[in-house]
Amino acid sequence: MGGGEGTSALLRRIGNGRRLWRRAEDTLNCSVADSPLGRYFKLDARGSSFTKELRAGAATFLTMVYIISVNASILTDSGGPCSVRDCSLPANSTALPGPECKFDSNPGYERCLSTIKKDFVVATAVAAVVGSFAMGTVANLPLALAPGMGANAYFAYNMVGFHGSGRVPFETALAAVMLEGILFLALSLFGLRAKLARLIPRSIRLASAAGIGLFLAFTGLQAQEGVGLVGPSSSTLVTLAACSKTDPTTGECLGGTLQSATFWLGAAGFLITAVCLAHEVKGSMIYGIVFVTLVSWFRGTSVTVFPDTPLGNSNFDYFMKVLNFHAIKSTAGRISFAGFNQSEVWLAVITILYVDVLDTTGSMYSMAEYGGFTDDKGSFEGEYRAFLVDAGSTIVSASLGSTTVTTYIESTAGLREGGRTGLTSIAVAAFFLVSLFFAPLFTNVPPWAVGPSLVLVGVMMMKMVKEIEWSAPKEAVPAFLTMILMPLTYSIAYGIIAGIGTHIALHLLDYVKEVYRWVKTRKTAVASESAETAAAASV
Repeated sequence: MGGGEGTSALLRRIGNGRRLWRRAEDTLNCSVADSPLGRYFKLDARGSSFTKELRAGAATFLTMVYIISVNASILTDSGGPCSVRDCSLPANSTALPGPECKFDSNPGYERCLSTIKKDFVVATAVAAVVGSFAMGTVANLPLALAPGMGANAYFAYNMVGFHGSGRVPFETALAAVMLEGILFLALSLFGLRAKLARLIPRSIRLASAAGIGLFLAFTGLQAQEGVGLVGPSSSTLVTLAACSKTDPTTGECLGGTLQSATFWLGAAGFLITAVCLAHEVKGSMIYGIVFVTLVSWFRGTSVTVFPDTPLGNSNFDYFMKVLNFHAIKSTAGRISFAGFNQSEVWLAVITILYVDVLDTTGSMYSMAEYGGFTDDKGSFEGEYRAFLVDAGSTIVSASLGSTTVTTYIESTAGLREGGRTGLTSIAVAAFFLVSLFFAPLFTNVPPWAVGPSLVLVGVMMMKMVKEIEWSAPKEAVPAFLTMILMPLTYSIAYGIIAGIGTHIALHLLDYVKEVYRWVKTRKTAVASESAETAAAASV
């Protein structure tokens, strides 16, 4: 009896506590809704509340916070401003190191990479803070912004190249991103952005998204920025890897295929994230990364991210600070327009602009439709200001050393939680602001934790292929070439060029026929007018 009465009393207290909490929450929501803040953000008009917006912001942040470590890792692969000058001199040698030092795990170069990764972590978070806050306050939309996937991979692996092996220097590549942002802003100001997006054939638009997904997945399967399942081969170009030993020069497997401990840990993280996605768990993308990262933080194991080396010890000392605000030292303000006499730079600008137009514009319209903001014409309230915010955020991101900013599809998490106003975006910005003080944690996320998320981002982007008309060769062939050449040439630009070029070639006869019909129709009309004029004159 006593036990039963005690349980009943406990349940009553819990129920009373919940009622008190709901009453306090209702009071707070009513107060905010009636305030100038609530009227500005139109809380009542959009059927939302202050606490609902905060929950929506938290949900969106949890689903996209992975971008801090992922974007920083990808940009670090470019080598950033690190160069041969940062390489340590070989023992008992006075000769300056050659370019190969950037690929030989040189201690000096590795230290430089460690520093710029911290810069990229901060740059990513700040770009997300600025973009999301501006989207909330200026456009009053619950859409979160951050440096986008796809553009960062193109920047790191195509433009600058792995550890600076590409044709475009890091500083010039940042200038290209900034110029693209300025062009994007101009297109948005004059209302040409959506019209430009519609000029691209639909099959190419769809294939570009899927191709970028394949490119990201291929990156996540390799060793530099992933789990290392795929490795180089002198006979077949690529092959199954995850080896216990690799050749330091060629990267080829020397033995022990599928024996890499970090690969199996990354595979476990992949399964965790995939299961969460399959069961629609909120924040799915973060759980696998967190699990793998936590395991990798233990020292003295075969999967540790802090090996017993000078660099490993230095990273561990920084990691132990946990709470630490890192000021950007090397990547901010590194803009240089000196290399714009190269055709590669202008090709990069056009490619980034193309990807940005498709990705950002498409994502924004998709999110607006999902949230119920669109009208009968497909437009939505705050559309013009949202485009300006998006483009302006890219300019800020480039000045910090990061890549183009885009509207994140993960904003659907907040929309599912009921977020309908800019307060959701402001809440996301606030969470990213807090993350700035945890740079030591985000900096030391290993590649085998990031790789699985890249593969799964590729999985989600592949859904676009179902919209392609595969039964129509004129649409299917350009789309397939766009998709397949992006990962196989390791270039997003080459895939897009091949797709558009093939599309024009296959439709050339149709264009000629259209011109012929127009000319014929015009001649008939002119002849008819001449006959009518002659008849009128004779009368």
